[in-house]
Amino acid sequence: MQHSIHLPNARKENLIIKELDDETLVYDRENDQAHCLNSTAARVWQLCNGQRSLTDIAQFLAEQTETKADDRIVWLALDQLQKFNLLDVAAQAPVHLAGLNRRQLVRNVGLAALALPVIMSIAAPTPAQTASQCACVLPNCRPDGCPCAGNVNCVHKCNAGICGP
Repeated sequence: MQHSIHLPNARKENLIIKELDDETLVYDRENDQAHCLNSTAARVWQLCNGQRSLTDIAQFLAEQTETKADDRIVWLALDQLQKFNLLDVAAQAPVHLAGLNRRQLVRNVGLAALALPVIMSIAAPTPAQTASQCACVLPNCRPDGCPCAGNVNCVHKCNAGICGP
């Protein structure tokens, strides 16, 4: 049996996950970051169960998508998943990919039949940051989009608890 460092395991705790048709949205409650995984990255992440090797994941991915998927594509996804803290257990680069950086991997993969894995990430404001943007010392000056009660603290009007035009 392979050592567990070769068997990546997806992190699922303290995450809010929303699966859409072509992407998966993941909000990380630990560090207030939102991630958008394209279908390839999302499939790889879902296949990371701590029981499958990089090669196993590539095989499952190829079967699911009915396209050619190899270790390089899976490694690109795992590299990004690890970077964004979406793996509990990270994978170690296979010997034939060790030492290659992401740019070299993308160049080597070229135009594969399967879309390259992509994860876009943004940092969400913390509740304290949001509150500070909504704070106001003068009456009737609460910015649009901030919480409100009645029309007392809003620039325009309070609509369902949110200031707006």
